Amino acid sequence: MGNTTSQRDRMVAEILDNLRRVFQVVHGYSRRAERVAGLTGPQLWAMKVLAESAPIRVSDLARRMYIHPSTVVGILDRLEQRDQVTRTRSSEDHRVVMVALTDKGKETVTKVPRIAQGLLLTGLKGLEKAQLASISEGLDLLVGILGADRMPPQLLFSREVNSPPVGAIRAARKKEPTPA
Repeated sequence: MGNTTSQRDRMVAEILDNLRRVFQVVHGYSRRAERVAGLTGPQLWAMKVLAESAPIRVSDLARRMYIHPSTVVGILDRLEQRDQVTRTRSSEDHRVVMVALTDKGKETVTKVPRIAQGLLLTGLKGLEKAQLASISEGLDLLVGILGADRMPPQLLFSREVNSPPVGAIRAARKKEPTPA
């Protein structure tokens, strides 16, 4: 019985240490990026995505960042105020808004280090479906332990809140069949 307890204690300690490492790395990336460019991590992440694919529709930018379009609009508002991006409405369809980096935005992107959210996204996209399901289930458990399952998710080290309806993603995921 004592051996099982010590194994559980070691596993709990490893989980906590790994969470600490994740937060430490993400926070370090965000602080470095903010120090270099004076912008938030999510703002820089949007700019990095734009540097790879602009001009792009605002809705496509949101999809590539895995955040709600209204969240992207708030990020773009602040970037536009700082002359980092421009938005133009399509002449064919006035509902479509295209966004691109300004010359100042292009210069900013060349100066900033990699963004933690981008690294996470790239890494997660490279995983097998079963691995993604495992991570998702584990994180759902951790969120439940903390009682945060109804809390709107803030973007990493930012005041920006991703604003899809609470629980919408989790509900959609539960409808999918579990990978074999």
